[in-house]
Amino acid sequence: MTPRLRLLRSRRVGPTTFHKLINEHGSATAALEALPHVARAAGVSDYQICPERVVETELAAGRKVGATLVAYDDPAYPALLADLDDAPPLLWMKGDLSLIERPMLSIVGARNASSLGLRFARTLAADLGDEGFGIVSGLARGIDAAAHEGALDSGTVAVLAGGIDNIYPKENTEIYHRIAETGILISEQPLGMKPFARHFPMRNRIVSGLSRATIVIEAAAKSGSLLTAGNALDQGREVMAVPGHPFDGRASGCNVLIRDGATLIRGARDVLDALASSAPEITARPVHQMQMPLSPPEPTVRDRGETRTAPRVTIPPSPPQTRSLSEHAALHAEILSRLSTTALPEDALIRDLDAPKDLVSAELLTLELSGRISRKSGGLLALS
Repeated sequence: MTPRLRLLRSRRVGPTTFHKLINEHGSATAALEALPHVARAAGVSDYQICPERVVETELAAGRKVGATLVAYDDPAYPALLADLDDAPPLLWMKGDLSLIERPMLSIVGARNASSLGLRFARTLAADLGDEGFGIVSGLARGIDAAAHEGALDSGTVAVLAGGIDNIYPKENTEIYHRIAETGILISEQPLGMKPFARHFPMRNRIVSGLSRATIVIEAAAKSGSLLTAGNALDQGREVMAVPGHPFDGRASGCNVLIRDGATLIRGARDVLDALASSAPEITARPVHQMQMPLSPPEPTVRDRGETRTAPRVTIPPSPPQTRSLSEHAALHAEILSRLSTTALPEDALIRDLDAPKDLVSAELLTLELSGRISRKSGGLLALS
């Protein structure tokens, strides 16, 4: 586990880059050895991988708080979450991990929720929990906290924006400890990490990624809850919303979702009926190609087969470089000219460039490690 954690904690290595490096080099150990060379090719001469003592300290801290580090190819890893292209390679989890096998539904909404909204969230979470669903939310104040409260007895999953040992907001301390006893706490961040603004969109993709459907209760027209609903749509999941009065700003986002095709929810029965009429739940657990060489590379980073182990193989050396520096520079310039601060899908960029996918992917990795571009949820790229 240490090599994987070192790779993930190394500078400019996010989930998507992690999976690319593993697929290209065959293992975390090989990827760590190659990473300084990749960074040097990207023009970063002083690149240092995460020191081993740093991850050893994190692992010790995890053991101290009773948390478990779960890798994406582990049977304990959430199956639906593993289906995402930017699935967290490693998750810190604490609590009753057997609950992760339940079908999950996420409930999100306004932090400044009304008393009716809070009551509805508690009731809906309790009713859906009684039907055998695990309730997922982000442990924020308002609707999130109410959903967790409603599902404490049946099982709830809290996805944290900071480290798994960091309670935020502090007003949810009691709920946090009760979830640790009867539910599951999840985080992809290092222990001790305080949540920053950039961590909340990352958390939201996990909230929706764990779930068959995301249910929105009271959300303003521009809110994190609508971003979570957008993640759910990008991930191919159901989106449901509770309607509200047109004069209530807290309901404007939900009403827009319903207008645009989200399922209108008045109670647990509407949720169950909508799920029954939708496509069946994915049951096969996809496995990232952690130990299997790719020849030629597949179009995605994930193998949907069920094999979890593979015989040790010899990774063939990379082919000699045949492109000139001027050709590399030209492709770099072409990629950068087509990107902006507005995110663009990677597959659309590759189509526009009309260049071999393997070649473009390698150049994108170089640009990412050099800090010129960044990856967003849903396979999107943007200028840093």
